Amino acid sequence: MAIIMRLDRVMADRKISLNELSERVGVANVNLSKMKTGKISAIRFTTLDAICDVLDCQPGDILEHERQTVLADKLEARAEKVAEKTEDVSPPSSS
Repeated sequence: MAIIMRLDRVMADRKISLNELSERVGVANVNLSKMKTGKISAIRFTTLDAICDVLDCQPGDILEHERQTVLADKLEARAEKVAEKTEDVSPPSSS
């Protein structure tokens, strides 16, 4: 996905725990945990507004857009590293 959640960084900068944010925002701890790890596909504007209000930040501090070409480049680089490691551990040929 091209949208990246940066909630964990903002929370760390503000020195606020997941439990405290959950209580102050009024959102279940488990749902905030999913947001924090980026395991969500949508967020309500009211929830985003409440989080931004508590953390004294802007939505852009929490959400980041990464272009698909950047993601593709990262995946390609990762695949190349895996291929290199695979070549390094190949069993010797028996001749």
